[in-house]
Amino acid sequence: MPPTHYWIEGVHEPSPTPTDFLYVREDPGGGRETGVYERGSHETIARHPMADAVCAHLWQLLN
Repeated sequence: MPPTHYWIEGVHEPSPTPTDFLYVREDPGGGRETGVYERGSHETIARHPMADAVCAHLWQLLN
């Protein structure tokens, strides 16, 4: 999987930032969220209270 297909806040932030990618970032309500960034907009797919759940979900989205 090319590293430009995903962005993990504070861990893996490709430069230059790709135009479209899957992401993991902090959820303002607590925990983390997975989503997709397309056309200049973040779209949350799911929110996860535990790190193992967010990692498993990102892996599922990438495959």
